[in-house]
Amino acid sequence: MSRCRAAQAVLLASVAVLVAACGGGPDGAGGTSQAAGAPASGIPDTAAIVQGVQKDAQLNAALPDNVKQAGLHLASNLQSAPNNFYAADGKTPIGYEVDLAKAIAAKLGVPVTHQDMAFGSLITSLQSGRIDLTMAGMNDTKARQAQIDFVDYFTSGITIMIRKGNPDGITGPDTLCGKNVAVVQGTSHQKFAEAQSAKCTQAGKPALTVTATDSDNQNQNQLRTGRVAAILNDLPSAVYISRTAGEGKFFEVVPGEPIEGGPYGIGVNKQNTPLRDAVQKALQALIADGTYGKILQAWGVEQGAIKEAAVNGGS
Repeated sequence: MSRCRAAQAVLLASVAVLVAACGGGPDGAGGTSQAAGAPASGIPDTAAIVQGVQKDAQLNAALPDNVKQAGLHLASNLQSAPNNFYAADGKTPIGYEVDLAKAIAAKLGVPVTHQDMAFGSLITSLQSGRIDLTMAGMNDTKARQAQIDFVDYFTSGITIMIRKGNPDGITGPDTLCGKNVAVVQGTSHQKFAEAQSAKCTQAGKPALTVTATDSDNQNQNQLRTGRVAAILNDLPSAVYISRTAGEGKFFEVVPGEPIEGGPYGIGVNKQNTPLRDAVQKALQALIADGTYGKILQAWGVEQGAIKEAAVNGGS
């Protein structure tokens, strides 16, 4: 999965609500889209799930002293629904990543504070010690592993979004041949669509007609009106849009594994192995006891669930 550098507006129902959509650079560059809340139906109540997490005394004891005393200082690019974004009040961080961070902190027995930061500043802020962790839909890649360590927590990738009821009969990439497909300009989605089009013609099938626009908002309007048969988007954003746009009546996501999938990782300073290992063990415990799955299910993104919280598992 690769996240976009370009801002992408999302139309939710008939209200102009901005959320982040993903697309992306070749190695998973970060997105900078705005998020200004969402319809109430798109915001689950996960308080009881997070509050049910019990502190692990052994993991707490293994934490660095500064974390024990001050808690976790976590930075995100808080503009990417449903990963992490602001509630309607414009100041409360919410999202499945926010809930996972709270649950990890609860398991470690410390508080966590979120800081909104430009995506491009996250790695350098980790390296300088200004923050303890990042959790911002950042792809765990070999290139980034040379700079920081990762604890993987989610698998994302390209997802096909279609009109509700699937009137065009799209069931996967190979059924896009001959179809009009919308993508955001300059993203990995565009590259995939062009590659898929070439694959179709090589197989003697019609090419894709790829429409590249400047915003996901334009693409959704085209899909709703039938000018395109599908939109390519990242898994979390596509699922969230499908659940919330028109109260879930406009779009749906083609089932199946994410295309060209890869892990999101919690970033940790490479010199802070004790914190990395404590976070990994806390997340693995949450996976084992079902808390992790409940959080993802509440946000409707369980399709990207992992079974093992690997360290530097990306490629």
